[in-house]
Amino acid sequence: MASFDVIIIGGGPGGYVCAIRCAQLGLKTAVVEGRDTLGGTCLNVGCIPSKALLHATHSLHEAEHNFAKMGLKGKSPSVDWDQMKAYKQDVVDGNTKGIEFLFKKNKVTWLKGWGSIPAPGQVKVGDEVHDAKNIVIATGSEAASLPGVDVDEKTVVTSTGALVLNKVPKSLVVIGAGVIGLEMGSVYARLGAEVTVVEYLDAITPGMDAEVAKSFQKILTKQGLKFILGAAVQGVATKNGKAKVTYKLRKDDSEAVLDADCVLVATGRKPFVDGLGLEALGVEMEKRGQVKTHHFATNIKGLYAIGDAIVGPMLAHKAEDEGMALAEILAGKAGHVNYDVIPGVVYTTPEVASVGKTEEQLKEAGRAYKVGKFSFMGNARAKAIFQAEGFVKILADKETDRILGAHIIGPMAGDLIHEVCVAMEFGASAQDLALTCHAHPTYSEAVREAALACGDGAIHA
Repeated sequence: MASFDVIIIGGGPGGYVCAIRCAQLGLKTAVVEGRDTLGGTCLNVGCIPSKALLHATHSLHEAEHNFAKMGLKGKSPSVDWDQMKAYKQDVVDGNTKGIEFLFKKNKVTWLKGWGSIPAPGQVKVGDEVHDAKNIVIATGSEAASLPGVDVDEKTVVTSTGALVLNKVPKSLVVIGAGVIGLEMGSVYARLGAEVTVVEYLDAITPGMDAEVAKSFQKILTKQGLKFILGAAVQGVATKNGKAKVTYKLRKDDSEAVLDADCVLVATGRKPFVDGLGLEALGVEMEKRGQVKTHHFATNIKGLYAIGDAIVGPMLAHKAEDEGMALAEILAGKAGHVNYDVIPGVVYTTPEVASVGKTEEQLKEAGRAYKVGKFSFMGNARAKAIFQAEGFVKILADKETDRILGAHIIGPMAGDLIHEVCVAMEFGASAQDLALTCHAHPTYSEAVREAALACGDGAIHA
């Protein structure tokens, strides 16, 4: 048995970042992780492997559709699916080994196995019980399913199974038009699958700025994805490695069936806290299964929770921020997370990124605002790479010009959003951003032009 200042249960982005920061601040730290590798869902079966497949298949799309336009002539490449999966695994391995190295460098102890909390201040891993002044729950989340839909990770899969299919399906039905469903749908559409996305709501990407979501759907439709919106899935039946998806349209209750080689269930995620012993400890929980916290502290002294296990957007970077903030608090410093400035990104092509308020939220709050918009059609760099379909939209307070939110659909949107994040952290106005010199030719000029459009008008529009 060992004694620690902090034991963190879960080695994902929230847990490992929290651990490294705790160690840097002089706390004796351990992380409990039952996987063979560190990094949690994100690095092993989530964010990182999916980005590898998105990159590989985007490269294929470029070869098939744009190389000839640029004078790159020759036969389009064929797809070696096993090699593509091997490349994806190499990316995963490199990243997970990197965290192991960081643990050694920062003297963080990895307690290998699955953890539970038998009593306050104690963590059990296997047959051993370890003492800790502070315990952090950073156990992340797992895929949520639907009634009448049994996941076997072969024919009916979650995002985990979708990363390792034996072969590229001829037809794929995606249940849920959120980030995961659209990213993996894009991957398989580029590989030649016929992809149909079934969504319960009347728009894709719930919570996204409505104008952006509408444009996004049009672009994805042009790329070959089919959408059935306002449809409630009733069940999925499987036979001989094939699936039948039954859904009912909400507008008229009419029922229909889709045949598919594979079904991806992408209906969101739920906190993964089973087996920790929280009920026996008397830990207060939220109605939707998250651990109830106040400044990361639970109702049990010395027990904390972060990331997907608590309320808030289920994003790796949100968990990381919370991990760092909590480490500061545990070391006697001031830890803070600004939940108003947490960006979200969809890594399709084009990428979609947002931060802050949507127009719908501002209207609902009765906030007087102005909109500055700029199309990538006016951006020379975007046109040069055949990605001029999107736009940048900045929302600013009507009186003060303070930036309230930004929404980008276009090339490198996931990177472009961060200059707006920094601006918002400093309480900047749209004019502040507009007066900042941006290098030419860059995609970022579109952000400056949108900021200019909040004032006297963009230059290239």
